[in-house]
Amino acid sequence: MIKNKGKENMQDPKRKLYTGPLVDVSFDSDLCIHSGNCVRSMPEIFNVKARPWVNPSVADTAQKADFLRNVVSTCPRHALRIEEHPA
Repeated sequence: MIKNKGKENMQDPKRKLYTGPLVDVSFDSDLCIHSGNCVRSMPEIFNVKARPWVNPSVADTAQKADFLRNVVSTCPRHALRIEEHPA
């Protein structure tokens, strides 16, 4: 069950925050140009037919979290951003 529905990020109110067990993902729809890199690379996390459409809870291992970081880094306008958990 997905509990996170894209909470507003207090540091940047335009960004929605999606919480995962190892890393969070934030999204700013104003920056998105719909390149589709995220959806093609990790459809199990980025699914435009689901609500919420970002589900970082699937990145529940260090390897998957690293892959998620790499996928998010390909976002051309930085609409997606990794939000690291405090150490």
